[in-house]
Amino acid sequence: MFEKILSLIEKYDRIIIHRHKNPDGDALGSQLGLLHAIKDTYPHKEVYAVGDLTPRYAFMMTQAMDEISDELYSGALAIVLDTSAKSLISDDRYTLAEATARMDHHLFVEKICDEEIVATSYESCAGLVAAMCMEGGLTVSAVAAKTLYTGMVTDSGRFRYDSTSAETFRVASFLMERKFDTSTIYKNLYADELFFIQLRAKFTLKIQLASPKVAYIYTDKDDAASYGADNFTISRGMVNVMGEIRGVESWVNFTETDDGVLCEIRSNTHNINPIAVKYGGGGHQKASGATLKNREEAMSLLADLIAQTEE
Repeated sequence: MFEKILSLIEKYDRIIIHRHKNPDGDALGSQLGLLHAIKDTYPHKEVYAVGDLTPRYAFMMTQAMDEISDELYSGALAIVLDTSAKSLISDDRYTLAEATARMDHHLFVEKICDEEIVATSYESCAGLVAAMCMEGGLTVSAVAAKTLYTGMVTDSGRFRYDSTSAETFRVASFLMERKFDTSTIYKNLYADELFFIQLRAKFTLKIQLASPKVAYIYTDKDDAASYGADNFTISRGMVNVMGEIRGVESWVNFTETDDGVLCEIRSNTHNINPIAVKYGGGGHQKASGATLKNREEAMSLLADLIAQTEE
């Protein structure tokens, strides 16, 4: 499965790694893990990681994101990770590269690169990258292993989500043989400042039931500004305060921003991905997102979720 991308990595002496905007732990883990694996395997190669940052996952940064000129893409290989659609890629200059490759575990939306691996059976893109490193014999240091493992942990919900498989644990075991400190990962991921604990309490009080099986939170721009938190924290960071309500099968968090209404959808029962795709988004069967035009469109999506649970 990995032969063509491994061949491209071996061929090109300049490699630039991209991933999606507003990176989560999986996007950063797969990006930085692959960067270190390539650098450690091929010390003579130039390897860069580009894109924006999310404060929530700053602890994962093994180096700063690279700021590079357009000229560096000439004669280079660009690798796009953990991204299902072109519009979601952080830094669209990947198109300037001589060759492009993508590795992703989301449901397929569109072709993005020359060579692609879209493997939805993997719980995370980090797990997919780690599997390639295993199969291709790339050098995986403790630093690379720790970032890849962190990506696996975040996207599998600490190995609780139903995307977790025997392959997940096989790859995790391979990474843990590099003997990094897992306690620092969990401390940074799950120990929060008092501010965030109180923020979750506020969002818990905002939960509404659209039907007995569908919960939602809607935050307008004025409210969002009043919380003193970034949009990523308010949107993706708060969606799962609704995740353990008895009887609720699907839930959605709407957040108004200058760029539209951010929409994070989750379910423990239904494949909500087609609904996200209908509104220009994507993701996984039970965890997807989209950016909507306005509140009216948000309520239309909410109605679709209700209808799905009533089928």
